Amino acid sequence: MLKKMSRKFHDMHLKTKLTLLIVGTMLLILSVNSIMYIILNRMTQQLDEIYVGNVRLNELEDALDRVESSMAGYLNTKGTDTLDEYYRAEQTYQDLLKGLEQKVTDNQLKMMERDIYNMSQNYLSVTESTIEAKRGRNVERYKEMYDSAAKLYSYIKTYITSLNGYRFRGNTESYRVLSSSLGYLEISSIVSFFIMVLLDIMLVILVTGNITRPLNELAIAADKVSEGELDDVGVVKVHGKDEVGKVTMAFNQMVSSIPGYLSRLKESMEKEQLLKEKELLMEAHLKDAHLKYLQAQINPHFLFNTLNAGMQLAMMERADKTSEYINQVAAFFRYNIQENDEVTLAQEIQLVDTYIYILNVRFSGDIHFSKDIESEDLLDIRIPGMILQPLVENSVNYGIRDIERTKKIYLSVYSVDDNICISVMDNGVGMSQELIKEVLIGEYKSESDSESKKGNGVGLNNVMQRLRLYFNGADNFEIISNGRDQGTEVVITVPRAEV
Repeated sequence: MLKKMSRKFHDMHLKTKLTLLIVGTMLLILSVNSIMYIILNRMTQQLDEIYVGNVRLNELEDALDRVESSMAGYLNTKGTDTLDEYYRAEQTYQDLLKGLEQKVTDNQLKMMERDIYNMSQNYLSVTESTIEAKRGRNVERYKEMYDSAAKLYSYIKTYITSLNGYRFRGNTESYRVLSSSLGYLEISSIVSFFIMVLLDIMLVILVTGNITRPLNELAIAADKVSEGELDDVGVVKVHGKDEVGKVTMAFNQMVSSIPGYLSRLKESMEKEQLLKEKELLMEAHLKDAHLKYLQAQINPHFLFNTLNAGMQLAMMERADKTSEYINQVAAFFRYNIQENDEVTLAQEIQLVDTYIYILNVRFSGDIHFSKDIESEDLLDIRIPGMILQPLVENSVNYGIRDIERTKKIYLSVYSVDDNICISVMDNGVGMSQELIKEVLIGEYKSESDSESKKGNGVGLNNVMQRLRLYFNGADNFEIISNGRDQGTEVVITVPRAEV
């Protein structure tokens, strides 16, 4: 029977075992505490009952004194306040008298209570007559009644004192007995506590041992596997059908399948190496094709606008300006159709100068462009082509084109630590933080269908993608704007090591 119960316990889930341990321990503690509480509560009630009679007699004596003093006060002053005080004291005394024994009995203490009750009723009747005589100005009668009340008061007080003494002597003996019982209870509580602690410890050791023993065996086997000693592992014994038992069975299956897995892994790694070499070659070709595709995204609408402006200028003037303008346009498009995927920063800035010249011819010199180059050495860095011109174009189309104030664009190049920063800043309409976030994550759709805002087709998302591909993610693209009409700054940060 015991062996069967042990096997059943081994097969329980870990959660069930731990629940039984915790619940069993709590029930044991709760049972012992409940028993001790019930015993202690009963003894406390008995202690309260020992002296409740003395307390009640003391209250009765105090009430009797208040009746006597308030009656004497009224006889001396005949005031309404003292009369009210007398009636309140009398009512209190009457209420306390109801707690005394009123039936016939052979118990001496109960008989004394009954005598006190009868004398008190007689006393209150006499005090009432005394008060009435005083109010009726019957001097002889209230003096006679007062003397009778004083005698009854003395008798009652003596009886109360005697009864209080008898009760106190009897209660003292009861208190000794209860005090001795409390001492035994204290010793019993300590013994019960230690027994409960020992049982709890034994229960914890039993349950935790049942859980940790299989885990220790499994841990030893796992250490051997981690050290490569597969031949020394063997089969780990399964102690039960709980979670640890299931993990042990799975571990045994895993150990037995490791040699075959290693063989297959070796073959797979050899094949993977060949595939990886092919994949790297394909990735290089794909990256090159992607860069060429992004660079080729040029919108011909700008060509139409610029040639149209050149034609109008040629009609208006027959001078070198037209020739210079056509030359600049040719230089701009010659730069775009070059086959080199990368250029120097100096070439990109030269293209921006050409682009600003063309725009100022179209818009009568409204765009004020300035540059600040920290060092000429920084201009030797190589970057993908068509990076800066789209930024300037965006500043014109979406920043300063429709503003009434002076239109300004400021380009600066400077170094920070091991990086080179390229900044394009305008004083245009600015951007909200929500719009900046959409642009940076590539979710913003520009107004490319608007005739007034068509550009060359190379947007910010295109620029960010080409920079990311070219620098393998080592670059940083940042848009800064303080809100409406506060302008916008685009900062590109690239590694200085590329110089």
